[in-house]
Amino acid sequence: MLIRNAEIYAHGIGDLRIRRGHIEQIGSLTPADGERVIDAAGGALLPGLHDHHIHLMSYAASLSSVLCGPPAVADEPSLLRALSDAASGSGEGWLRGVGYHESVAGDIDRAWLDSLVPHRPLRIQHRSGRLWVVNSPGLDQISAAVGKLPEHERPGLASNGRLFDIDTALHQLPDATAPPVDQASRRLASYGVTGITDMTPSNDSSAFEYFARLQGSGSLLQRVCMAGSLELKAPDRQSAHLTVGATKVHLHQAHLPDLDALITDIGSSHRRGRPLAVHCVTELELVFALAALNGARDLEATAPATADRIEHASVTPPALLSQIQELGLTVVTQPNFVAERGDTYLDDLPAPEHPWLYRCASLLDARIPLAGGTDAPFGGADPWHAMDAATSRRAPSGRVLGGDERLTPEQALALFLGSADSPATPRPIAARAVADLCLLRRPWQQVRGELSSRWVRAVIRDGELIYDAIDEAPFEGDVSRDGVS
Repeated sequence: MLIRNAEIYAHGIGDLRIRRGHIEQIGSLTPADGERVIDAAGGALLPGLHDHHIHLMSYAASLSSVLCGPPAVADEPSLLRALSDAASGSGEGWLRGVGYHESVAGDIDRAWLDSLVPHRPLRIQHRSGRLWVVNSPGLDQISAAVGKLPEHERPGLASNGRLFDIDTALHQLPDATAPPVDQASRRLASYGVTGITDMTPSNDSSAFEYFARLQGSGSLLQRVCMAGSLELKAPDRQSAHLTVGATKVHLHQAHLPDLDALITDIGSSHRRGRPLAVHCVTELELVFALAALNGARDLEATAPATADRIEHASVTPPALLSQIQELGLTVVTQPNFVAERGDTYLDDLPAPEHPWLYRCASLLDARIPLAGGTDAPFGGADPWHAMDAATSRRAPSGRVLGGDERLTPEQALALFLGSADSPATPRPIAARAVADLCLLRRPWQQVRGELSSRWVRAVIRDGELIYDAIDEAPFEGDVSRDGVS
């Protein structure tokens, strides 16, 4: 394949030849006999985007679920309509809702759901990802599924239907169906995404094998780095398309683990060549994570081979920046939450904390490696939406949250250009590099003023097209796809 007349990232206008999955030449090139030629017409040619924090299976499931929270559903009447419409359809199996927030209808419970949908099982996931609210038929089925689990794995089930951390039980439900991963993967490809880091804490060896089968069948187009439990292991022969990443620790402020036990787990992860990735959405969680990482470093003779990560860093007071930098940590943040939830933050959180939320510029100024993820489905899956939010810092109402944390368009793009094992370092486009590329419809100087996935023209992974908009309707008739998923 030959891409001609492209504005090649960090090179300028030129041609690029791909052969056997790699970039072979960059320069002024002549088409070979029978070679496929794409005329980029001056469009920017970028490294393929990598989403450094996503939950693929949950995202895929969300595509066939009922939206139950902002911005699509903002109040109780809207939620009632959405659930009534879904329940009126044919079928008796599970109804699944996602994205709920108490700003819509308060702390809904089993009785509230029963009053609306009493005849079929219904579960609604809070946008935090931990809480599920179920109706009576749903609670009956989940109770039966929990009974099949080993005793030490059984979560507590509250009679009000507000259930926390029950994902293992949900996997045991008799009518559980595989989510539409192929649809989710194709949508990610249309955004320019050629790679993802799946950050689901429960990922284990069986999840790894399942992802391998999805890639082998062609349902999963992206290369995947899988974070997960400490027990996650890959086969002796790993694929270049599916690798094991960090050990994920999901801290919950109300139930923090034993500090010494976490320090021990950090050491075990490092000895296995795996960094730690710690979920931190509150100040206390971040303080606890830094204490544990400091404790582990004090016990280790050498620094870990790969950088540990802070996921989200939702609230980062200035006093903690130096600790993050001194520990050599990478922060993977989600600026899309500013655009999606900024009004809630501005209205509900103390004003002195507003500058500390989902920081970007101050992390770079402190020489802290910074990368981006979407946290889909708990955030919108379009990385261009996250880039735009990083540059504008505007909430849905138009108010600015943390204006001093704005990034330039180039810095925002770089959040999604790193590799799985070096997320904060943009991958080069160079001879002999793997041909994972994203071709845009326009030069970068035009795109940088409107960071949107509607500019994506073609996406290449390993030298093969995984998304091709070249033969679709003219650009002028396109509709932007950068809304919340």
